[in-house]
Amino acid sequence: MMAFYKHHAFSSFSMFLLFPLLLQFQFGESELQLNYYSNSCPKAEEIIKQEVTKLYYEHGNTAVSWLRNLFHDCIVQGCDASLLLESVNGIKSEKASGRSFGMRNFKYVNTIKKALEDECPSTVSCADVVALSARDGIVMVCIILGGPRIEMKTGRKDSKESYASVVEEFIPNHNDSISSVLSRFQSIGIDAEGTVAILGAHSVGRVHCVNLVGRLYPTVDPTLDPDHAEYLKGRCPTPTPDPKAVLYARNDRETPMLLDNYYYKNLLNHKGLLTVDQELASDPATLPFVEKMAADNDYFSEQFSRAALLLSENNPLTGDQGEVRKDCRYVNAS
Repeated sequence: MMAFYKHHAFSSFSMFLLFPLLLQFQFGESELQLNYYSNSCPKAEEIIKQEVTKLYYEHGNTAVSWLRNLFHDCIVQGCDASLLLESVNGIKSEKASGRSFGMRNFKYVNTIKKALEDECPSTVSCADVVALSARDGIVMVCIILGGPRIEMKTGRKDSKESYASVVEEFIPNHNDSISSVLSRFQSIGIDAEGTVAILGAHSVGRVHCVNLVGRLYPTVDPTLDPDHAEYLKGRCPTPTPDPKAVLYARNDRETPMLLDNYYYKNLLNHKGLLTVDQELASDPATLPFVEKMAADNDYFSEQFSRAALLLSENNPLTGDQGEVRKDCRYVNAS
């Protein structure tokens, strides 16, 4: 019996050593890879870049939207374009969640997808459109500064289901503590340094007054610069703003459409808009990174690129998992 056990244990150990090699052999082609579409759709990445560039010059704020799409898609169960599904045929859209408040320009994803379908039908996934449009959008909001350019892998497949029921568990709220936000990002492999960098996306775009007034009324948050608070009250003159009205403040008044380190300079000057922003500059786990990024834009760009890449590779569907949707809004007809 002991001899059998030893032999069995040896065989199991041998298989344990071989298992990673077998996995690599069997599933290696299913992993994300650079230039995944080089044979099946050689122009795919160039088409996405052209469409993102064209849309940027037609509608400048689209660059920010691409970046937010990546975050909202990838942090909820993984990068699988579940975010884009509409509420139809028993599916409840993730876009209906309060966490998706203010998101827009989903129609432009379909603009890119149509261009890809015209070139290579049923080949390029919506999940890869989300990832690559974010990559190219980041370049557009950094173009004056010369980067960053992120080398993203492709080969993601699209989910056949929505995760609307768990969106609020995965996406941090703007009033969450920084410790809970750090914990959420850590769960997908992004460390404190990367979390501080990825929140630098708040350098571009704007914040709706609905998400600001809690720091202004009935009394001003004491961590907020008084002069900046007066500016914000001018932008948000009532404690009960209409969610449907276009009432907002820019994240960064100095370079509002550039992804740069002014966000961190503003935090150190007590001009962060959201509670989670300002906590970055007071929490000992994040303050050193805020100070370093405020002083060095290149360092910020490097860390932002690293964190965005990690985010884009969170738990993708690959190989035979999922599908390549023909229309990003709907699961393919069976």
